[in-house]
Amino acid sequence: MNQDISNKSPNSGDNQISTTSLQDKHQKTEAATPEKNTYGQILKSSALIGGSSMINIAIGIARTKAMALLLGPSGVGLIGLYGSITELTQSIAGMGINSSGVRQIAEAVGSGDSDRIARTAKILQRTAIFLGLLGAVFLFGFSTQLSILTFGNDKHASGVALLSIAVFFNLVSAGQGALIQGTRRISDLAKMGILGALFGTLISIPLVYVLHEEGIVPSLILVAAMSLTTSWWYRRKITLQTTSMTAVEVGQEQATLLKLGFAFMSSGLMMSGAAYAVRIIVVRNVGFDAAGLYQSAWALGGLYVGLILQSMGTDFYPRLTAIVNDHNVCNRVVNEQAHVSLLLAGPGVIATLTFAPLVISLFYTSKFEGAVELLRWLCLGMTLRVVSWPMGFIIVAKNAQKLFFFSELAWTIVYLGLAWICVNIYGLNGVGIAFFGSYAFHVLMIYLIVRPLSGFRWSSETLQTSFLFLSLITVVFSSFYILPPLLSIGLGILATLLSSVYSIRALLNLISLDQIPRPVLKLLRWFRLALPSPHESEGLGFIAKTTMVDGRLTSRPLAIITWLIFAFMACTAFFMWVDWHKKTYGWSAGLDYFASLFGAIF
Repeated sequence: MNQDISNKSPNSGDNQISTTSLQDKHQKTEAATPEKNTYGQILKSSALIGGSSMINIAIGIARTKAMALLLGPSGVGLIGLYGSITELTQSIAGMGINSSGVRQIAEAVGSGDSDRIARTAKILQRTAIFLGLLGAVFLFGFSTQLSILTFGNDKHASGVALLSIAVFFNLVSAGQGALIQGTRRISDLAKMGILGALFGTLISIPLVYVLHEEGIVPSLILVAAMSLTTSWWYRRKITLQTTSMTAVEVGQEQATLLKLGFAFMSSGLMMSGAAYAVRIIVVRNVGFDAAGLYQSAWALGGLYVGLILQSMGTDFYPRLTAIVNDHNVCNRVVNEQAHVSLLLAGPGVIATLTFAPLVISLFYTSKFEGAVELLRWLCLGMTLRVVSWPMGFIIVAKNAQKLFFFSELAWTIVYLGLAWICVNIYGLNGVGIAFFGSYAFHVLMIYLIVRPLSGFRWSSETLQTSFLFLSLITVVFSSFYILPPLLSIGLGILATLLSSVYSIRALLNLISLDQIPRPVLKLLRWFRLALPSPHESEGLGFIAKTTMVDGRLTSRPLAIITWLIFAFMACTAFFMWVDWHKKTYGWSAGLDYFASLFGAIF
């Protein structure tokens, strides 16, 4: 499942934590009616987190492009390997406190007990510092062994040892970030991420420009330092009352925090460990440059879908935790989250499949064109990830730690096993094939786990949306293997437009128009995708067929767009069959076949 778990929207923005207002707001949200408010809340949080993430992506484009130009595939591969070592160490030493800390702080805030909030925050910060030191010492002590395991020699041992500083900074920063998320100051969290990324980029690029590969490790340390600085800046805005605790109380609180964090640590460790192991498999079987291609495709494959999943972790998890024991409501909310996530992710995935060569060139250089096919396979896996994650949160919300650990372990074993087999058969592209296969397994496994756990079933809306987008993505993906490139790109562009219009119309059907920001609503009206005001609707036949039901938009054009998508898929499938028949039998045999078919029918 590999979820990043965080919390919902920010408080009013006041520097003092208002636990009563947060508790009241939470209770009102749970008491509110279901469907309309839930969809609006999902989209609102997605817009907030997604918007800040888009800025981070823009900053990342500049940083990634600069690193690609300065270092080439081998240098980017080195960055990926160093990053994997850092993430793996943080997963082990961090004990999942960035996720368990969010939950503990959020529960304390929900209780309205200011003393409990202060005690929990104090323990969280002290534990983060302690674990940061522990992780730094561990990495420094085993730097030689990790260098030999990763690179096959000890030449990079000093670089690995220096990464211990970055590990300390990142773990302390994670503790501070958990406090900010737990108090639901998500706007501060968004600003923190943007500023940290911006300052880190402004420092790291000149450093790598001057020192080249020797500047990679110092740049990673400085990026971590910027993250720590910005998290401290926003952490200091939170005013907590002074509290005293005995050693026994400290031990009890830490035990609770770490026990809860162990399951999250297991997930993070297996995810980081799998990424680390896959990079080693690629380096040993394909080559060092291939590790750079894998790193570029992996970063881009999760770019857009990552926005959806991050928004899901920020808003969806705390809401689900509050209602997880009411199975009917829980299952409805999971279906709604899956439905919206697919509508948001589908067009982006299709666009990435279509423009993969352009995306690779934009973010990196022409030297990375070998990552295009791998990127497309990763996109398929990311789509299935969007399907499986909402269900997986049921396991986490119910705190079913054994099931959570089992599901993560099973996915890791399948992924690494497939990676080993597929890389040996298909080379670098085998990593993408393995990732796709592992998430096909993951969707089925998680469904079989949560079915008896909460009685979960996919709703008809979720099944219809899943079938539509998965079919369309499969058709577009297959076209690049069968049809000429220019024709495939043209069909991909058309599929992107159709899916985008479908998603917008479907999302407008789910929420009230008064929940849409005015600038966005004006833009939608300008493109004739939303209902205009009464005096604007004259003469707009396409929109005039739209009606309002309980403040929400319903329309016949959505059904028309659906049929257009199915017609598009049928035509594309026919083109692919004709092209395959031509390559296999030649045109004359194909014409004879059509003639005999025509004669048999008539």
